[in-house]
Amino acid sequence: MVSNLRGDDRRAAIEAILGTIHGDVLLVDPSIEAFRALVDYGVETDDELPAISVLAREDVLKDVRDDFLVASDAADLVESETLELRVLEGVVENTLFVGESDLYALVPASDSVAGLTADDEAFIADAYETFRDRFDAAEAFDLRTPGLTRVRRTMEDSIGPDARADFDAVLGSLEAARGNGDGLDEVTISLLVAAKNEALLYDISKWGEDIGIASKATFSRTKTELEDMGIIDTEKVPIDVGRPRLRLKFADGPLAEADGSELASVAQKVLN
Repeated sequence: MVSNLRGDDRRAAIEAILGTIHGDVLLVDPSIEAFRALVDYGVETDDELPAISVLAREDVLKDVRDDFLVASDAADLVESETLELRVLEGVVENTLFVGESDLYALVPASDSVAGLTADDEAFIADAYETFRDRFDAAEAFDLRTPGLTRVRRTMEDSIGPDARADFDAVLGSLEAARGNGDGLDEVTISLLVAAKNEALLYDISKWGEDIGIASKATFSRTKTELEDMGIIDTEKVPIDVGRPRLRLKFADGPLAEADGSELASVAQKVLN
């Protein structure tokens, strides 16, 4: 006999649900909170997730894309073929986990989250077929964000291990890295890390463009904005052929003394 499942929070409930469903899973109409909880569980657990076909509203997927921390972790799961993202037309009104023989609705309450199950086999089979058809017909969604594992590895290769350590420390101190003005975006974070390690603007912007974070023009424009605000400074470095390149460094001030874990909080105070 199937039973309802319960957890202290969304992540715990999702872990219980995914531990029960056999085979591939459809996740239908997740809230942004449920999607974040799924990604958090997926990247931090040692257990292998099943392949999950996510059918989500476009506004939810765009919110994910705007949050670099969530988007880059989700991109890791997409790149490993654990997640596949498509756009849900309309609203289902319940976050559903649907397998060929299992169906759970994720329902949050004040002090816990439940996975309420269905036990009608014909209904479950019909629901799976219905949402599988809707998923197959839906438009794919591109996060346009590189996976965090690849970001970290290539930053270490291109800029150095100290820069990667500072990058990890900054991300670890942030709840969101957004590109819409709400918090530090990924380009600003990368430039701050580069300045702390006195890397060349050419190297960090080429890395950022190659990995898919942003164009060289965006890096250059953001560098100019930070320079105009007195946050970073540059010095010219001669090269054998062509124009000198610019080395990034912090201008005199609190950021020059901050370690990686303090970088984000100090920068946000200066920027505000």
